[in-house]
Amino acid sequence: MRELVVTENITLDGVIDATEGWFEVADDPKVDRSDMADALREQREAADAFLVGRVTFEQMRGYWPQQTDDTTGVTDYLNRVAKYVVSKTLEEPDWDHTTVLRGALGDEIRALKSRPGEDIVTTGSITLVHDLIAAGLVDEYRLFVYPVVLGRGRRLFAAADGPSTLRLAESRPFRSGVVLLRYRTA
Repeated sequence: MRELVVTENITLDGVIDATEGWFEVADDPKVDRSDMADALREQREAADAFLVGRVTFEQMRGYWPQQTDDTTGVTDYLNRVAKYVVSKTLEEPDWDHTTVLRGALGDEIRALKSRPGEDIVTTGSITLVHDLIAAGLVDEYRLFVYPVVLGRGRRLFAAADGPSTLRLAESRPFRSGVVLLRYRTA
């Protein structure tokens, strides 16, 4: 059975809302970020499905397909991967390899997980991720923890209905000061 993986950029105090631009802390041009790029590539190679909510999808659709000089591999990946958008209102996805999921969230995700394939990854999509957590559908969390404390903003685990116990599967520090923490649900 496929696994659902939540991948998020997150602050030390649990904020995943990127509206304040806090993850530029890892963009120091004097720091070699190839180790983090390698980790992101590994994750792309282990996933053949990308799950997002409508707002994140529309933001990504407005940016990534137009990128012609991207050397990170993200554009190529997003243009070829099977994309699933959870939405009751999106009419036409207008991005190749995209399916709109309109049914009950649990039913749709269990059906995706039952198909043969690799990981299903979701990122951003705060409302969707909260719903996936509440429904107990997440198998793994891949958290890129940035050395920033905001004290405000939308958090990954915003409610007490999140997982009560997680098992550490990996911790990997990067030269930028960011640390990847992979947790499996218990």
